[in-house]
Amino acid sequence: MLNFEELKSFLNEKADQYNSPDFIQDDPIQIPHRFSLKQDIEIAGFLAATISWGNRKSIIRSADKMLDIMGNSPYDFVVNHSEKDLEILNDKSIHRTFNGQDFAYFIRQFNKIYKENESLENLFIVNDGETNFFHAIERFRNSFLNQEKHRSHKHISSPYKNSSSKRIIMFLRWMVRKDRHGVDFGIWENIDQKNLSIPLDVHTGNISRKLGLVFRTQNDWKTVEELDIAIRQFDDKDPAKYDFALFGLGVTKELL
Repeated sequence: MLNFEELKSFLNEKADQYNSPDFIQDDPIQIPHRFSLKQDIEIAGFLAATISWGNRKSIIRSADKMLDIMGNSPYDFVVNHSEKDLEILNDKSIHRTFNGQDFAYFIRQFNKIYKENESLENLFIVNDGETNFFHAIERFRNSFLNQEKHRSHKHISSPYKNSSSKRIIMFLRWMVRKDRHGVDFGIWENIDQKNLSIPLDVHTGNISRKLGLVFRTQNDWKTVEELDIAIRQFDDKDPAKYDFALFGLGVTKELL
């Protein structure tokens, strides 16, 4: 097992290696990278992150399908669509269990939010005394989802129900992190990247256990917080950069 300084040096090296423009072309982050308007980046990014489970190529194909439906102008479509535009989505398949009904629901919810907010950032503000997005994600969830139950609710995970909320955490990394590498956007000015966590899934969870960063066996919110404590010891100002290290180690199977 590596000691603290060796592990820090190893993870910094891996984070630098994978946090490069080459990363973009094979990752769902390529979807929002097609846009320059802030709201287009937010909507395309949120939709791509929402369907980010399974094979990355199929995620990108499915996100392409949504962009095509929106005429490759997500914000314009959200603001100006007609009800008829959404009705024809009902029978469409999009990505696994995320179907046309879910897509239409998301468009309606975005429309409501952007009528009252210039940016989705307003819904994710971390309050004083909070050190991660545990409460912010739940506040966003309450704003984004209608009160009445809908099949689409399952696509927005709840940390209050101990979900790792991996896809929202990943979306937040994209929007909040600022660095010189150009992978993450860093377009949200009012949220500090020190509050970001690692998007926790099977791969990042397994690598974290191999490296002795976490010891819990489930990939849930409690493990997200356990990993927070470990990685913030290496860099408390930009902890989410280690997502690149853990992801890269998972893809290359270097530690197997």
